[in-house]
Amino acid sequence: MGRLVGGTWETSPVAPGAADGSFQRAESSWRNWITPDGRPGPTGLGGFAAESGRYHLYVSLACPWAHRTLIFRALKGLAAHISVDVVHPVMDPDGWAFGTDFPGATGDRVLGKDFLREIYLADDPEATTKVTVPVLWDKAAGRIVSNESSEIIRMLNSAFDGLTGSDLDLWPEPLRPEIDAINARVYPGLNNGVYRAGFARSQAAYDAAVADVFATLDWMEARLFEARWLAGDRQTEADWRAATTLFRFDPVYHTHFKCNRRQIVQYPRVWDYARRLYQTPGVAGTVDFAHIAHHYYRSHPDVNPFGIVPVGPEIDWTAPVAG
Repeated sequence: MGRLVGGTWETSPVAPGAADGSFQRAESSWRNWITPDGRPGPTGLGGFAAESGRYHLYVSLACPWAHRTLIFRALKGLAAHISVDVVHPVMDPDGWAFGTDFPGATGDRVLGKDFLREIYLADDPEATTKVTVPVLWDKAAGRIVSNESSEIIRMLNSAFDGLTGSDLDLWPEPLRPEIDAINARVYPGLNNGVYRAGFARSQAAYDAAVADVFATLDWMEARLFEARWLAGDRQTEADWRAATTLFRFDPVYHTHFKCNRRQIVQYPRVWDYARRLYQTPGVAGTVDFAHIAHHYYRSHPDVNPFGIVPVGPEIDWTAPVAG
């Protein structure tokens, strides 16, 4: 990881943390919103109207936060309206790069840059921020709309419906309080919990984080005995926010981040649920396990100094789902 300081890339430890050795995640810096008519959203500036071909996503196929946006783009029928570029899976000391020497990495086909940090600098030459994916870029204005995945997926959920005619609503009004409460449990305990465990710099910080991870999975297992999806009888945003961590858990988080008390395949309900999500039409095409494995095992020398990528595990995501 690293950050921009006055336009210059400054390297920093893999896991910037607090004095107690706990991992601290940086806040996103660009918080504008695409809206149907370009009016301002909940935060940031206005002027970003939903238009076909205007917006571009920069993503990593390895990153769970970026993966959320690809899933929503697929489910909402936005592939023809929002273009995508994919960074190289291996992050080196220069950060996310646009190399094309790995299958699925596209290069930067919009601005022709070599590094993702240059996209940030194209918007603000004096940017001082952590360089993260996803980045939602406005090709017409030549600037970043947002780099906050939780807000990008809500834009994709509704802003373009007048253009696409989609009636799929993954954040329906009656369920919003419950969805938000589920997110508030799953994000710190699972989504970010695996990072808190993997990047912990003290035993106490690791112990606390990994306890949260498995308490959250235990809670999900119990909840899924009562309902097919986390918020009841229909898929919602809460399921897709959980999904990207579940897809990565056994291949990387179990081993690389030391979340090895149990595997997802050892949770009967969560494992069925994860496969139902994977088998949802359009979703499997957004999952790239080669990018996932090579990114995590080769990008964190503090965690895996020799960059050896394990051969497994072998997991059949297409196996029939019970119930």
